[in-house]
Amino acid sequence: MKKISSLLRPLAKTTFAIAAAFSLITAAQAATGPAEKTELKFGFIKLTDMADLAVAYENGYFDDEGLTVELEAQANWKVVLDRVISGELDGSHMLMAQPVAANIGYGTQAELVIPFTMTQNTYAITVSNEIWKKMKKNVPVGADGKPVHPISASTLKPVVDSMKDAGKSIQMGVVFPVSTHNMGLRYWLAAGGINPGLYAPHKGDTTGQIDAEVLLSVTPPPQMPATMEAGTIQGYSVGEPWNQQAVFRGIGVPVIAVHNKMGDKVFGVKKEFIQKYPNTSVRVVKAMIRAAKWLDENNNANRSAAAKMISAAHYVGADYKVIANSMTGVFEYERKDVRPTPDFNVFFRYNASYPHTSDAVWYLTQMRRWGQIPEAKPDSWYMEMGKKAVAPEIYQQAAADLIAEGKMAASDFPDFKTFNGIRAVNETEWIDGVQFDAAKPNEYLTKFKIGLKGDEKI
Repeated sequence: MKKISSLLRPLAKTTFAIAAAFSLITAAQAATGPAEKTELKFGFIKLTDMADLAVAYENGYFDDEGLTVELEAQANWKVVLDRVISGELDGSHMLMAQPVAANIGYGTQAELVIPFTMTQNTYAITVSNEIWKKMKKNVPVGADGKPVHPISASTLKPVVDSMKDAGKSIQMGVVFPVSTHNMGLRYWLAAGGINPGLYAPHKGDTTGQIDAEVLLSVTPPPQMPATMEAGTIQGYSVGEPWNQQAVFRGIGVPVIAVHNKMGDKVFGVKKEFIQKYPNTSVRVVKAMIRAAKWLDENNNANRSAAAKMISAAHYVGADYKVIANSMTGVFEYERKDVRPTPDFNVFFRYNASYPHTSDAVWYLTQMRRWGQIPEAKPDSWYMEMGKKAVAPEIYQQAAADLIAEGKMAASDFPDFKTFNGIRAVNETEWIDGVQFDAAKPNEYLTKFKIGLKGDEKI
């Protein structure tokens, strides 16, 4: 089912605060003019982190910008990528690494950019009941008798080794070769001493299973629970609500909920779109910034309403109770083991909606680590490619307009005179405690025992 906006609101905006905005945001010039293109079609995948789009539509923020928007669910991430590149979609909910990979020609060559980040890491890793039963005996238990989270993959390694001795292997699902979930699952496995396998695209091998101790393969997000229940895979890494769905259906247990400060889903467009329709691009981002703020404001006070909104069949199409778990700040592991997780879904706070260059660089390091980038690259290349994938000038202009119109405050945003889109070294830290410095990607790679580094090749 498609959603088409029919209500157009006046474009007149208050501009009395424009001077104050200019003093904060150096990239902003004049208030953005009328949209060059007003009828737009945006894609999304049925995940809770598409909420920015749904809220911008349902709350009338797109209408406020003079935009008639159609939101259309897509079958999988490959379809999303292809349809944005072909122009069938004007933009879409995307995996952050899709524009990053497209710009360097991995999989598909295209100039795509990120003017807005939809969420920070909002996914989990789930294993089947059978695997959990074997893992659980290795998992530390707290004073309350419950497993201590986050759970290290070192607790899975004895299971992997035992199955290997029996001539078997664990199969796990990821949603796309360059997805956050693939990189996150690989990181988690490797941190626990398990080799998730390497890619060798220069040799025609794009399976990512060279020397793998756990076999990873692609499954579309909504199909994850059913695929695991059928026994085709014994675990997966995916966004919500498909981990909580496994718990509610009694078929699996999430072992780690990833919620560190790293861009996950983004709004991706062709670079050509921004060049051709700069005012439209700014107005789209203005609407989505307002949606992100609404989703996070007042300590997630609007999350229950948002969960009900996106539970509709034409959005995520899952039961409200399943969606509400992560959206309202709790996460359920084993049945009835419900824990506070207020930052599982982050849309705006911590500058989450800003398109960070350092996040793009991190994805490139992981592509190099697992062989998708088969040869060594200098640090300068990583930063150059990271900058190529983001469009912070669109975000900054949108922020300036919103401040000028009195819809947002300057304090809602970083000081763009000094902020460069590079996260602090201690801001992005994974389960192994290794810190990421975007200025030193090659040094970062040397900190990992498993994976390519330096001049290593397959």
